[in-house]
Amino acid sequence: MREDSAIAAVFERVKAPTTFEETVERLGTAIRLGILGAGMRLPSERELADQLGISRSTLRQAITTLVQSGHLESVRGRGGGTFVVEEPPLAEGAPGPLPANWRQVYDLRVAVETGAAALAAERIDAPTTAVMRECVARMDAAAEFEEYRRADIRFHLAIAQATEVPRLVALATEVAGEVSELIAHIAHPEEVLTHSNAEHARIVEALEEHDLVRVVTLLRRHLEGTEHILAGLTR
Repeated sequence: MREDSAIAAVFERVKAPTTFEETVERLGTAIRLGILGAGMRLPSERELADQLGISRSTLRQAITTLVQSGHLESVRGRGGGTFVVEEPPLAEGAPGPLPANWRQVYDLRVAVETGAAALAAERIDAPTTAVMRECVARMDAAAEFEEYRRADIRFHLAIAQATEVPRLVALATEVAGEVSELIAHIAHPEEVLTHSNAEHARIVEALEEHDLVRVVTLLRRHLEGTEHILAGLTR
């Protein structure tokens, strides 16, 4: 799978004038989603500031914020640097009331993911479907929901990465971060997760067969499950 496309989206140049805020949001989201994996060492301060197109002082402020929030840790001395913590938070803060704009977020997810699935059905290759099957296996074996959720995120991002459209990968990553905040509001019974993962397996099969109609149909039905639960919380 072209996993570097997701990481490349993380390290695109940041736009002014909200360089500090966007840097914190982008790095924090990438860490929570597992794109920047546990234990990963970030590039040097100079290299990362150049990649993001921001000043080193702004980068330092963003790194300090992410250290304080439990996403990163700074290690001094030989072999030191800035590293992603082993167990970063999957969502920001404790769940409160469901955001009023949750349906807009979810509608965007449906549009982005079903559109990506249509392209992926045409372009997906064996290495990508192998990674998706590995994600399915990880979800089957997950003992904790956070383990399941990280594999779930990687599964859905793999569909976007199969399109070979960097901007679509970046948008799918952004949406995944917003959806994780919504999913933090709901319970996750084992039987529901088992059913959801069975749907993942069927989606992979349809992708392997390059069956565009079946892929989009299965994915839309799959997304409806969480959508119905979220709708129930607002009634």
